[in-house]
Parts: sequence; structure tokens; C-alpha cells
Amino acid sequence: MPEQAFKPLAGLRGAQWNEDRLPADLVATVHTLTTVDGANATGYLYRRGGERAVCCLMHPREILATHYLVPELLEAGAAVWVQGSRSAGNDLRLEHELAVLDVDAGTAFLRDAGYDQIALVGNSGGGGLYAYYAEQANLASADRETKTPAGRPVKLADAPMARPDLMIFVAPHPGQGLLLMNSLDPSVTDENDPLSLDSSLFPFAAANGYAPEGARYAPEFVARYRAAQRARVERIDAKAREMVRVRMAARKAERAGYSDEITRLAAGWQQVFEVPRTDADLRNWDLAIDPTDRSFGSLWGRDPFKTNMNGVGFGKVCTPESWLSTWSGLTSKAGVLRCAPTIEQPTFVIRYTADACVFPEELEEIFGAFAATDKDLAVVRGTHHGQPIAAGEPSGQELAGKAIRSWLKDRLLT
Repeated sequence: MPEQAFKPLAGLRGAQWNEDRLPADLVATVHTLTTVDGANATGYLYRRGGERAVCCLMHPREILATHYLVPELLEAGAAVWVQGSRSAGNDLRLEHELAVLDVDAGTAFLRDAGYDQIALVGNSGGGGLYAYYAEQANLASADRETKTPAGRPVKLADAPMARPDLMIFVAPHPGQGLLLMNSLDPSVTDENDPLSLDSSLFPFAAANGYAPEGARYAPEFVARYRAAQRARVERIDAKAREMVRVRMAARKAERAGYSDEITRLAAGWQQVFEVPRTDADLRNWDLAIDPTDRSFGSLWGRDPFKTNMNGVGFGKVCTPESWLSTWSGLTSKAGVLRCAPTIEQPTFVIRYTADACVFPEELEEIFGAFAATDKDLAVVRGTHHGQPIAAGEPSGQELAGKAIRSWLKDRLLT
């Protein structure tokens, strides 16, 4: 496969590398991959030469070509592989079962390139993707998933799916679906009306415990709120399944020859729908719930009336297929918590103390669920992307790199 020089693209906001930490003898190449189902994905290989081990970084929704852990992992003595999925930047197309095939294309390339040891480094949403890949790679080919939650056939049984040797998770949330379910505003009463409101569940009402300087929600409200979030996911799941059912029924009728113009249109039409108000995790506004060093506000900002209502955020626009595979906390299979009991590889987990996305109770549950007997957890002072909490403090990104290198010291092939 030809190599060529390139200028990397930026990654997640706040997750880019410090160029000063890149080694002077770094060699960087870009590679185009083809998956077993014929899709294309792009990967970036960083190396100094002679490495036997490679550490992989990937996020299902972003291109992390300049991820802050690249120089940290190079310093450990590994090559670093950073890959995009076929759906990078496009939530409409993101089905995690297909993204697992993208991971497979990368690991197959790395095995063919001669690397003897593969470590998967799942950061944030990359944790759920890599956990799902590891689960499937640990299975016999005949036991792997054959369809997405929406029923699309997927060729995991045909993929080589090299088993990872080591697993590292940095600020991994339980999964995109569980993350969104915890962030959904359950006071939405009509999915087609972003202004619909059940006042008794509105998280930003003073009567329910909200205050601009910091909310205090009663335990009864929290319990009712969480139940209502789950119920909202169930409603959207039903809506998504009905969209899929209508299209599949139209396709079946068309194949059977019972087709008119409306049926043909229904068979071909790709439904797209909005999910309003997706930034309402009570823990972002009430810092007494699972307390940490975090500040008031979410990943998206400090004004909930803006971040909950504007166009940014998780899972805002979906197809029924992407919703069921990625954003549903009830049907998505791409979650660290769900897959952890199948992961027996040596595992290292890092939690940032001021993370507004991943919380201690979740991390403790995830860590306890890993089947690995060789597993460790480190707590590092920093935000979700490892930025310092206060001016003048050491970089949490560099502290995380140091912790990973310490854990890899006796485990990495050199």
C-alpha cells in the first residue's frame, strides 16, 4: 500500500496534540483502507522505526488525526495508528456494527504490516467502539453479530478481526446510547414539537430545583426524571422501528410484484428525524450528584437554555438505523459497560477528576465489569479532554500519558 506525506486534520476540540511533544524523528504516513464490505476508511500511522507494538486510537464520529495521546504513546515505544470511520462527521450514517468493520480493516492492515502487539486505546466515545470490537473479536466468527439493530446484514463473520492484546480506556463513557439517555430532556412530550413541555419534569425550572448558580434536585425528582428519560428512549425506539418496518414491508411487496408508485417510494425513502433537547444531564447542573472537581455546565457550555435548545449536541439528527445502533440507550450494543464482561485482555482505565461527561459511579461500575484479572484504574486531575482544571496546573493530557506509559512498561513489546 503506497505511503505519502500528509498534514493531519484537527481532532476533537481540546483533544489535539502538543506539537512540541512530537519526536524529531517521527515518520507519518496516510493509508486508505477497504473494509470486507467494500467501504473505505482512512488511517494515519506514526512511527519512529523498529516498533513491534502499535497503539490504536479511533472515534466513531470524529477524525482524531492529531489526538493528544499520539506523542505520549510514541514516547512509550509504540507506533501509533489513528483511524477514521466511514461515517466520520456524519451521525446520519453511523451504525456501530459497520464501524466495527472499519476497526477491523485497520487491525488487519497493522497485522499485515508486521506489528506483533496491538493495543486499543479508546478515548471517550472511542471506548464504546473499541469495547464492541474487542467483544466481537474475542468470539468465534460464527458467534458474531449478523445484523444491526435495524436488521441490516453485517459481515462480521467474514472479517479477520485480529484480537487486541491490550485494552486502554481514557475517560470512557458507558456508550453513546447510555450517554444520550442520561442527557435527554424528558420533559419533551411530543418528538415533533421541540417546544412541547411537561413542566413537572423540566430540569431548568426553579420549582424542580434549578438555579443559575447551581441546581439542587430532590432524590424523588431525580428518580422520576431518570425513569422518564428511559420512557422517552422507548418511545423513540418504537418510532424508529416503525420507520424501518414500513420501509422493509414496502421492499418486500416490491420484490413480490405487489408494487405501485407509493410502495416504490416507500421502499426507497430514507427517513430522517430530529431528537430535540439532548443536553439535560442533571449531573451537569447539580454538582452534588456524584460529586467531582467538575464545574457547572456540560461539554457544550454553561447556559443550559442555549445548549439544550441549540443545534449542537449528541444525536440531534438521526436515521432510524443510526438511532437504534448508536444513540438508543436500550438497543445500541456499542457500550463499554455492556461489553466489559467479555474483555479478558489486560485493561487500563483512566478517569479525569473534572470530567463533565464521565462520572465516578459509572467508571467504577465499568471497571468492576471487566473480566480481565490484570486491570488497573488511574485517576488523573483534568477535564474530559485532559485540560488543566485551573491555570498553571500540569496538563492532564501529559499526566494521562505518563500513567499509560507506566502501565505499559512491563506489558509493551519493545
